[in-house]
Amino acid sequence: MDIEKLIYNASVWILPALLAITLHEAGHAFAAWKLGDPTAKSLGRVTLNPIKHIDPVGTILIPAVLLLVKAPFLFGYAKPVPVNFMRLSNPRRDMVWVALAGPAMNFILAFACALGIHMVTLLPEGPGMWVFQNLRNGIILNVVLGVFNLLPIPPLDGGRVAVGLLPKFLAIPFAKLERFGFVILIGVIFLLPMITRSMGSEINLMDWVYNGPISYTVSLIAKLAGLA
Repeated sequence: MDIEKLIYNASVWILPALLAITLHEAGHAFAAWKLGDPTAKSLGRVTLNPIKHIDPVGTILIPAVLLLVKAPFLFGYAKPVPVNFMRLSNPRRDMVWVALAGPAMNFILAFACALGIHMVTLLPEGPGMWVFQNLRNGIILNVVLGVFNLLPIPPLDGGRVAVGLLPKFLAIPFAKLERFGFVILIGVIFLLPMITRSMGSEINLMDWVYNGPISYTVSLIAKLAGLA
């Protein structure tokens, strides 16, 4: 029974996670192509076919392990889209639009999932519940991925937006932080709460993100889609 439950729970997360992670990169690829850089287009990355964007480790292995160990969060990534910013029509301006295109794709997918929930009542109860859970998880995953990537921390999309908007004397040193991006993320997400908690006043960025922007965005999308 536990195995059946595990398989069922995995089945309602796999498809929305796959689409959220891979089509995020498709958004970057499409924006870069339209703004003058054909690199991603020449590699077949301007497509909604998730197979073209799958990274075996980030898209399959890591989410699968997290599901198996019943982790309280789901994390993954697709193959990064190669962008030659110097081939963009206006590199500093257009890098902002390319960066924003990934989260924008996630918010579009979340809204499409919310609209899809209206169709669930047309299905038989069993399949209908399975589809409903896929759509619900699609809303959650896409909003989490979209909002999280907008944080102004290199190498997240929000970090690249900041580089494009900051004055050059600030943008250049900020861009150099991208090489330490993973360490910065670990520090902000895990170490900062631990250190501040031991000092008696916890600072937890992720709690604020989940209870603030993510919660608000989910509610807004549900409202716009006409869901109670």
